[in-house]
Order: sequence, then structure tokens, then C-alpha cells
Amino acid sequence: MNFPLTLTVSDRQSMDSELDAAVAAAKAHALDGKSHGILVTRHGVDTFTVALSDTVPFGLTREHQAW
Repeated sequence: MNFPLTLTVSDRQSMDSELDAAVAAAKAHALDGKSHGILVTRHGVDTFTVALSDTVPFGLTREHQAW
């Protein structure tokens, strides 16, 4: 899986399940290098990005609103 991942969701249930899956995949990648945290950015009502970030300490997940 390549990061960042951009997700577009259609409802609350798919938002929760898709974000959970994307964050779990990001955690697995972050464990490889142990140098990045995870940044989840909300770009709108239905669009999110899940990324590995060197500005987020390893072991943490941060959320950001960009809309």
C-alpha cells in the first residue's frame, strides 16, 4: 500500500471502517522505520487523507481538519 492514501466515503459506516483499515495499514508501515507517526487529514465532508508524517512523533496518530 502506498501512502498517502486518499479516501472518499459515502456514509458514516463506511467512513469508520475505511479509516480504521487505512490507519491500521499506516501503523504497519510506520513500524518498519519507527520514524513516522500517522496524520489523518479531513479535506471535506467525505474526503480524507491518511499519511505517514515525520512531523508526528512515532507511535502517535493526529487528526487535522483542512476545510
